[in-house]
Amino acid sequence: MNATWIIAAFIAVAGLFAFANKSVKPSQAETKPTTMSEEYKKATFGGGCFWCTEAVFQRVQGVKQVVSGYAGGHVENPTYRQVTTGTTGHAEVIQVTYDPSEVAYEKLLEIFFRTHNPTTLNRQGNDIGPQYRSIILYEDSEQKDLAGSVKKELDSAEIWDDPIVTEIKPLDIFYEAEDYHQDYFNRNSDQAYCQVMIVPKIEKFKKLFEDRVAQ
Repeated sequence: MNATWIIAAFIAVAGLFAFANKSVKPSQAETKPTTMSEEYKKATFGGGCFWCTEAVFQRVQGVKQVVSGYAGGHVENPTYRQVTTGTTGHAEVIQVTYDPSEVAYEKLLEIFFRTHNPTTLNRQGNDIGPQYRSIILYEDSEQKDLAGSVKKELDSAEIWDDPIVTEIKPLDIFYEAEDYHQDYFNRNSDQAYCQVMIVPKIEKFKKLFEDRVAQ
């Protein structure tokens, strides 16, 4: 087996990671913290492609960890390839671990609503399908009540031309996405998708929530 054949084979295998019109680069290192304070809490949101929501919430003061994954569906241990078919019931979501002494759940909800379009059903821009729906998955009755309250308040403010269609439902199981989806923007910020789709969301967050940007 010569060197040229080995290189060609390696390139072919690597190419399997690029699909669904999104260029993917395998993670080179574990980026998630290994321990978390028991005082931290979790929030789970879906607002289109999880690469976008992950990048925004990684820049929120008080957020300690953001993990991309899948939730809200009926298929156990779903893969990205399965979820992209739109038949598993799952949405692309992020699970945020945050310090409530630094940022309130209500503020996370506001950031969530204001950094995507919560009025488009099963769609964010060119990403179309139920996997891209706007969704809040609550962990307890307090989160449920707050999610409903913030949604109603923002709907009444008429920030958007159309009513908010964000789904609010209990979190059953959160499935962590494949490693190559984690910390995606930070590892691939020079890619076209990141520049066109994610950078504007980050800039919008910084403009609307200047006092909440992590230093």
